[in-house]
Amino acid sequence: MSAQEWLRPSAEEFIGWDVDVLYGPWPRHHRDIGLPEVRERLGRSPVACALALSTRGPLFDDGEGNAETVRDLADCPELLPVGTIDVRDALTAEDRLDELAAAGVRFLRLFTIEQMAEPGFPGYRRVVSLALERGLTLLHDGDPRRFGPPLMGLGADVLFLDLHAYLLADFLLMAREEPGFRATTRMLSGPDSIERVVETVGPRHLVFGSRTPFMDISPQTLRLRYADITDDDRAAISTKNVEELLA
Repeated sequence: MSAQEWLRPSAEEFIGWDVDVLYGPWPRHHRDIGLPEVRERLGRSPVACALALSTRGPLFDDGEGNAETVRDLADCPELLPVGTIDVRDALTAEDRLDELAAAGVRFLRLFTIEQMAEPGFPGYRRVVSLALERGLTLLHDGDPRRFGPPLMGLGADVLFLDLHAYLLADFLLMAREEPGFRATTRMLSGPDSIERVVETVGPRHLVFGSRTPFMDISPQTLRLRYADITDDDRAAISTKNVEELLA
């Protein structure tokens, strides 16, 4: 067996899509991590492809950050660009979204924690409305118990990035009614959290997300690998649910 074959992930290890990847500076991290290092980290992992975003967009300037993301990832076949909108300046949201549409961007990530947005804020509501009108999938931070209810009944595809195991029951109640509500596995650290989602609402409501490079990717991949679920369930979570959104 060659070294390349030895390093190739098994079917149980393989992650087709990681939906939570960033590159650039981050306020709560001890150093900036650029795109080359992020790609290197992903290359050493079982992750094949990822949705990625420059942190310039949420932290400094959404228009410049989106342009940087699209430009940077044009030569990265394993990375798909994600856009963002500064919900504090929603008057410019329509122009930003048109720019993203022209670039073929399919995913919009909202940074409500960094931008101190609440579900009832006019700017937040406008951004969400415009994004859903354009058929974008939302990558949403924050507590799903606060942001989920206003998104119900809209036919929205939403990937909740910060679902903690302690909040799982409330998410499952929403997911029973919302086929487009999905959450990442990143914070589902309970001994049966992944299994509980699969048993209650099915594997289509989970996707893999690591928050590389600001969190270690290994515990996330191992948690999914050893979850007590079927191989088909694991394949849906690791790959097929995102492919469905891209279809």
